[in-house]
Amino acid sequence: MTTSDYSCALPSDLASRVKRRVAAFNDNGVVQRIWDRDPSVWTNADESRWLGWLSLPMQDRGEVKRIVDCARAMAAEWTKDVVLLGMGGSSLAPEVMREILGTATGFPALHVVDSTDPGQLLAVERAIDVRRTLFLVASKSGTTLEVNILKQYFHHRAVQELGEAEAGRHFVLTTDPGSKLEDVAKREGFRAVFGGLPSVGGRYSALSNFGLVPAALLGADPVRLLDGAREMAQRCASTGPENAGLELGTVLGELALAGRDKPTLIAPAALASFGGWLEQLVAESLGKNGKGIIPIEGETPGAPGEYGHDRVFVHLRLAGESDAAGDAAAEQLQAAGHPVIRIDWADRSSLGAEFYRWEFATAVAGAVLAVNPFDQPDVEAAKVVTRRLASEFENTGTLADDNPPLEERSIAALLGQLHAGDYFAILAFIQMNQANTDALDRVRRAVRDRYKVATTVGFGPRYLHSTGQAHKGGPNSGVFLVITCDDADDLPVPGQRYSFGTIKRLQARGDLEVLTTRGRRVLRVHLTNVEAGLRDLLAMIR
Repeated sequence: MTTSDYSCALPSDLASRVKRRVAAFNDNGVVQRIWDRDPSVWTNADESRWLGWLSLPMQDRGEVKRIVDCARAMAAEWTKDVVLLGMGGSSLAPEVMREILGTATGFPALHVVDSTDPGQLLAVERAIDVRRTLFLVASKSGTTLEVNILKQYFHHRAVQELGEAEAGRHFVLTTDPGSKLEDVAKREGFRAVFGGLPSVGGRYSALSNFGLVPAALLGADPVRLLDGAREMAQRCASTGPENAGLELGTVLGELALAGRDKPTLIAPAALASFGGWLEQLVAESLGKNGKGIIPIEGETPGAPGEYGHDRVFVHLRLAGESDAAGDAAAEQLQAAGHPVIRIDWADRSSLGAEFYRWEFATAVAGAVLAVNPFDQPDVEAAKVVTRRLASEFENTGTLADDNPPLEERSIAALLGQLHAGDYFAILAFIQMNQANTDALDRVRRAVRDRYKVATTVGFGPRYLHSTGQAHKGGPNSGVFLVITCDDADDLPVPGQRYSFGTIKRLQARGDLEVLTTRGRRVLRVHLTNVEAGLRDLLAMIR
């Protein structure tokens, strides 16, 4: 299984399974049926409604250039910073574009806000001048709680700084036609509204306006991204060996059925951020009905003996940039008998093609697992509980919360439930910054090295729109540690009784309630001091 940029080393038994599945797919015309929007490829439900992403690379270049010109005119006028307010697919693809493509000279810095953590909001607010900032609000439905209250906050700040009449010119919206936010944008005089496609789900929207508008604001070339994706789409329409999307998706699906359901990313620093987008695509698309694939990103590579038999490794390589550590790790893992997938990027602009490759592969893996890769039935469950709790708080103004402390016996009891094939997930409702990321990385390494299980970290509420679907709807192989904290500072939500700190706490409680009712192994701990608490947590595990 080799193309010019893709290869896969599998043990012979797994290679035979994949070969048989690919042959069966070809015999049944699965590739053509995907392009024909045939829902029977999956579960014969509503899949045909969500396949608009297949044709995104072929969209009219003239229209794309008009969007690019509009975005760049806004960037050039007075804009020093762009703040993107979005969740899930609306924020993760732009974040990856910023990290991999960079910001062109003379273009504004892009800040992505996908959190209700007040410390995170304050850090962004302190880094910008509201009077020279363009706020890009991104929400397909227009009803996403986080996006709406973030918009309320920053619009209120813009009115304070600029006045009601001028504030709207600092706001741009990307949304599906007819959404509630579109009405708000018209009423408040937003500078522009870019339309989404109702047939494209959020996590498949990287090559739609949800990704192309931020790319243009960064100074990247959206047409070049689409051209790379179009070439990949043409490959993914083939039944020959050049269809690496078909091969990749079949490998992921078949290995998951064989117990290797945790694709683990090995990537050089230049491409590491791709894992955040990929994690959402795979976990939210495939983790449902008790089935799933649990992607592992950001986990520091270890020795082959530190991994169980539930892994498949995905090694990304970037032409022209040396990654001796990644190369050595992949070689050692392959020599030890672990499956290793290698994908070579010609350059950073390969990002558009890779978005498409993985979208097609995820759709194929959904066919292998017999799940609908385009819905997210369990994401809504936590939203329902959070809305109920928020309504109760608006009525009473009080928050009943026991704030369970961090205790060694509780942590020991939780970790004692880990078994081979499980994964340990840290769900941290704390500020997503480098210090906390590094501290949690040390915690997850300690768990992996001692218990030989896969580990993940999700910052709340961001992960609720990413891996949260797999946590609740996927296989019951997760052991979850929910971390909440006291906020040093808090911020009001204009027009609401609750603050950002309060809504973050309610989101944590909502997810905890659903995880518990689903019979998941879960513990919540509350930290009064985050830095000291994470240090104590590491000591307990060690």
